[in-house]
Amino acid sequence: MAAHILRLRLALLFGTLRGGRAHAARVIFAVLILVAATVAACWAMLTLRDADADVAQTVIVLGGSAVTLGFGLAPLIGAVEDPLDPRRFALLAVRRGRLALVLAVVGLVSVPVLALAAIAACAAIVWVEHGVAWPVAAASVVLGVLTCALFARVCMAIAALYLRERRSRELSGLFLLAIVVVVVPVGVFLASLEWRGTVPTQLTEAVSALALTPLGAAWALPGVADLDPEGAWLSVLIAVATLAVLALLWAWGVHRLLTTTERPVTSRERAGLGWFAVAPGTPGGAVAARSLLYWFRDRRYVVNMLVIPVAAAVTVLPLLVAGVPLELAILVPVPFAALLLGWLPHNDVAYDSTAVWMHIASGMRGVSDRLGRLVPVLLIGIPLLAVAIPVVISIHGRWALLPAMVGVCASLFFAGLGLSSVSSVVAPYAVSRPGESPFQQPQRTGATGAVSQCLVMLGAVIVTAPALWCAWVALTDDIDSAILALWAGLAAGFGVLIIGVTAGSMVFSRRGGRLMEFAEST
Repeated sequence: MAAHILRLRLALLFGTLRGGRAHAARVIFAVLILVAATVAACWAMLTLRDADADVAQTVIVLGGSAVTLGFGLAPLIGAVEDPLDPRRFALLAVRRGRLALVLAVVGLVSVPVLALAAIAACAAIVWVEHGVAWPVAAASVVLGVLTCALFARVCMAIAALYLRERRSRELSGLFLLAIVVVVVPVGVFLASLEWRGTVPTQLTEAVSALALTPLGAAWALPGVADLDPEGAWLSVLIAVATLAVLALLWAWGVHRLLTTTERPVTSRERAGLGWFAVAPGTPGGAVAARSLLYWFRDRRYVVNMLVIPVAAAVTVLPLLVAGVPLELAILVPVPFAALLLGWLPHNDVAYDSTAVWMHIASGMRGVSDRLGRLVPVLLIGIPLLAVAIPVVISIHGRWALLPAMVGVCASLFFAGLGLSSVSSVVAPYAVSRPGESPFQQPQRTGATGAVSQCLVMLGAVIVTAPALWCAWVALTDDIDSAILALWAGLAAGFGVLIIGVTAGSMVFSRRGGRLMEFAEST
């Protein structure tokens, strides 16, 4: 049984070369890149033989934890079919427990696992050079590689059970967006640290924490045995317990896959429903999916989004000309961008006038309309701010101001969204029609548009005033005020967002007839 599945696995690994020339060329190119990357990683790992033990521990634990997490996230993000899906072997007369064991063992014969094994072996060589007993280093390699392989198998089973029907480019994009939101700020923070011959205290604390988690326990074992022999047993216990839990989850996954009937994929799903396949099957989910289509395809929305980073960057130039130092001027663009992002949907009903009648005619609740329209701005604004804030703080050079910047931006962004939820139904004004140039605006006889725009921006700034004051105090006098600015900004932003969505929902329900008249007249 195991030999048969192993032969199947090897055939799947090398049989792709029998395809067309173009496909074979892509596979060969990918393999060459992977081999080159593996060789480079092994060479970089071996250079740690001349480094201090704490430096080697930091690099290996951080890298190993990231790789372990990547083995789990890759099956969830990608839409690749699992060649070792237990359902492929359902017709064989094999007990589920034995099948789970065989598939777990055969799963070790894969390109990513083999590359990881080579890098882990180099890490073991590094630890042996530092005086760690070779059985401890070898145990770390075995535990680390098995943890990654089993973690990948468990996540593949979860993806096959719960994500297969709803897998799409949009869903994969959401996963990647979440990873960017986490990885980029952490990468910017790590890049800003100054080693100066020693490991920064922040990394030391992070490594100590990761050594006690399932992600880093196996990789931290040799370093803990070298630097803190008494604490090595705890890392061993955590690593072994992690393997045991993953093995149980894999056995459960095989049982579920073999006893669960896979739902057929209809031709409509193969054609692709886009965001409608990802969004929940609720009125708010339908509004969110349609709004996402508009925001990413309608050039009127696209132009508004592209203007924001340009307008935010331009705010630095007058300050630099006036003599403001760069480390202070660089703090202005991100809050300004947060204000503009919160202001974006202040007239969304007018831009969406060709479809708002469906919401009103179907008797949709106001809260579904209000929340659904905010989803595109949230998906754009939160990742953008999550990436921009750490970059700006790193240029400024004082990471203690990070909480203050987060509080100010959160207040401006969420308060703007809350006020926009009211403005778009209370005071909509005419805009260019779908398909027209975004720079072509219709003639207006009143000042409703200018007033609503100003009120939304001014209201967001007024609400953010306490957080701005605390941030200014943190910048000029007492850095402890940065935490106060964080909580003040979050409280004000979320409070106005909740109140704004509630008020906008009530107005939408009561002014449905007038909104339809506005949509028809413009």
